[in-house]
Amino acid sequence: MNKMIRRFLPLLLAVPLALAAGCSAKTDESQTSGTPAPSASTAAAAGASTTYPLTIENYTNNGEGTPWQPKSQTFSKAPSRVVANTQGAAELMVKLGLTDKVVGVAALYGEVDPAVAAEFKKIPVISPKYASKELVVGASPDLVMGRADLFADADWGAGTVSGLNELGIKTFLQSTSVKGATLDSLYKDIDQLGRIFNVQNKAAEYIAELKKRADTLKTKSAGVQKKFAYVSDGGSGDIAIYSGNIDTFAGDVLRLVGLTNSYADVTGTISKEQLIATNPDVLLISKYTGGIDPEVSIKAFYADSTLQNINAIKNKAIYVIDFNQFWGYSYSILDGAEKLAADMAAAK
Repeated sequence: MNKMIRRFLPLLLAVPLALAAGCSAKTDESQTSGTPAPSASTAAAAGASTTYPLTIENYTNNGEGTPWQPKSQTFSKAPSRVVANTQGAAELMVKLGLTDKVVGVAALYGEVDPAVAAEFKKIPVISPKYASKELVVGASPDLVMGRADLFADADWGAGTVSGLNELGIKTFLQSTSVKGATLDSLYKDIDQLGRIFNVQNKAAEYIAELKKRADTLKTKSAGVQKKFAYVSDGGSGDIAIYSGNIDTFAGDVLRLVGLTNSYADVTGTISKEQLIATNPDVLLISKYTGGIDPEVSIKAFYADSTLQNINAIKNKAIYVIDFNQFWGYSYSILDGAEKLAADMAAAK
């Protein structure tokens, strides 16, 4: 499969399914897989102030499609000019009270969290789509942060970790965007950002708030046990299926609401026949800026005579999820999970 197309797979097969045909197991497996980063430090929980220079463990790789490996980043002081390569990364900075540090954001593919919308508007948009290295470096950042697989030398990539570091620009790849990530990865990211920017108390408070929300979500969804699959419109209303096998962060959060990914261990193309045989209880379709109206696609899926034996079709259990919430690799995934849980409860 074309390497650029692979980067857009998390847009839930916005390209026709035929473009996804050819994905090898090796290609899918290597896209964002890597050695899990060390567990979060307890510095934030202790409320300590940062002593610089500060060294944290983050990620690098040996080229596009190769596994992510640990690489340290050392900060002599808190960064003052940050470019976020995704909307979700910028929103997290706002949540931590660091809006004034962000000099650029890219990849605006979903709804902005209403709680941070006013502050978010203050951040310059260097590109509404994925930003190139030229645009990223042109903003004169001292730190580039965000989604891991966008750190690449391509017209959609912010530049490689090594390339940016050679320019004197630090990098912070969200561990939530690396295969193997769980909800704990989000807490680790927040903890590390708290130390990098010397806002440990705020980070610790926000981690505690998110943990309470996750616990509440799990408690409210107790007893729910359903299989789900990610789907999209492959063109002309034909259903396309995305395995989501690399999106372990989203998979872990969805387990809080009782949903298990039917294809978590599957690589390569998934056919309509496989979907019918798997018979998931729930189908999830992503809404994102510039994409096909999911309501139009849902209507087509419900009318497809070949899908009528699937539980999700019979029970009208296709749910729309926001791209930024589920593929922003940030805190708003809990907003999305809470909404999804409420939608499923209302449908009973």
